[in-house]
Amino acid sequence: MIDMTAWMNDFLQTLNETFVNRVWFVGLQGSYGRGEAIETSDIDIVVILDELTASDIQAYNAMLDTLPHRELICGFLSGKNEILNWEPSDLFQFYYDTTPIKGSLDELLTVIDEAAVGRAIKIGACNIYHGCVHNMLIDKSDEILYGLYKSASFVVQAIVFKKTGKYTKHQKELLSVAAPDEKAIVQTFLTLKNGGAVDFSRASEALFGFAQKWIVRSNA
Repeated sequence: MIDMTAWMNDFLQTLNETFVNRVWFVGLQGSYGRGEAIETSDIDIVVILDELTASDIQAYNAMLDTLPHRELICGFLSGKNEILNWEPSDLFQFYYDTTPIKGSLDELLTVIDEAAVGRAIKIGACNIYHGCVHNMLIDKSDEILYGLYKSASFVVQAIVFKKTGKYTKHQKELLSVAAPDEKAIVQTFLTLKNGGAVDFSRASEALFGFAQKWIVRSNA
């Protein structure tokens, strides 16, 4: 298991040496950000610079190549101006699923309003609907089904937030606060995440129904 404290210290030192006085924010997303990482988990690192150029992207890539566990490093790289002007519906999940390491994303809260959360739900439901239908007809892939259920669990997080005003960061905790239909979606995702088996047709139909409902409901 990676010693994330030591790894992050090394990462921050190397980052600051590469981009002297230009690092606006650093954070962790995904399983490491939630404290749920296992040995094979990706390191979802968020880095936002004062500005980002094509040469900065190349410099960042070369920097990552010098770090241990390079094969696990992924995440998000941006300039400050771009993230402050990002589509607000995308910023909802981005803000609440990012654990700050250096700096703050609180400036984003000015645009993450109720309308942005509603759009996050609808856009997520539309994408899941399309992906689910395509998978049922063409790919028929268990791996794609898992990815769609993962996306659906994020939509449930937004649904619960819209109802309660509180962000539930851990999917397991959604089981105690989500409505029955949404709870069933989260339960299936957790089953798949933990290596369990589900009936492909039934799980696909349930996911299709979930997406269909929230596409329509978001306009009500």
